[in-house]
Amino acid sequence: MKKKVRFLWPLCYGLCLAIFTAYVLLDAFVIPRSYTQTPGVLGEKSTSSLVSSGLNNSESATSAVVSDTTYKDSKTSIELKQYRENDTNIYVADIALTESSGLKAALANNTYGKNITQKTSVIAEQNNAVLAINGDYYSARSGYVIRDGVLYRETSSDSSQQDLVIKQDGSFEIITEGTVTAKQLLENGARQVLSFGPALVEGEEIAVTEDEEVGKAMASNPRTAIGQVDDLHYVMVVADGRTDESVGLSLYQLAQFMTSLGVKTAYNLDGGGSSTMVFNGKIINQPTTGGNKISERKVSDIVYIQ
Repeated sequence: MKKKVRFLWPLCYGLCLAIFTAYVLLDAFVIPRSYTQTPGVLGEKSTSSLVSSGLNNSESATSAVVSDTTYKDSKTSIELKQYRENDTNIYVADIALTESSGLKAALANNTYGKNITQKTSVIAEQNNAVLAINGDYYSARSGYVIRDGVLYRETSSDSSQQDLVIKQDGSFEIITEGTVTAKQLLENGARQVLSFGPALVEGEEIAVTEDEEVGKAMASNPRTAIGQVDDLHYVMVVADGRTDESVGLSLYQLAQFMTSLGVKTAYNLDGGGSSTMVFNGKIINQPTTGGNKISERKVSDIVYIQ
């Protein structure tokens, strides 16, 4: 009997350890959990304010001129172009706005939290986006989170993390989290802070090296980037990858391509299976989930034009 009990304890311990490990993994990657705004929030809007008032109700929507590759109304002009470089299909949206507020961000289910995700096309539809790309997938990473003037996360686990700040006037700035707090960014007029990176172009110069990568990612990947050409003039870029038709781009190749578009500042957003561009409700590129099938990956947030 004592011998059986002696062997029972290791079995129970192993079972408990397995259950605990499974819970930790589920909590980290599967179980959705919504959060309220972080303490010390300086923004005045609630989470629900991230839901747009509806493009279909706006005056510009009724007067918009739309084709498969263009959109134009009194406040927004968008032209889609497709390029073929480095054995990769690259999709570019050239955007001109009259108001900085036309460049927006939205969260999956319009809720800030953990493991709350939806497809880029679904978030775009819910927010009446004319054009949308995936964002920084904040819920899978650490770093500052500011969306539409609301501070959701002010902690940082990497002082060298480069963020893109989109200011109230629509201008872009690259910051390093270790040099400024999220509250300071908000006080200085940040409307959006995206934390993925790295910066691709600063001051019209390539800001990455030829061998630089995101974590342990492969050199050639699907990529998503956003850049500013001039005041209220932007480009959103998505490159396909991991398929026979499109190899994908390295960060340096992406930076080179962004400079060819004339950007002054450009920033790398979440890539891989997340890379998706949606225009007028249609998925423009060929997103790859798991690297082996053409389908959208669910993400935590988007950047979009309304």
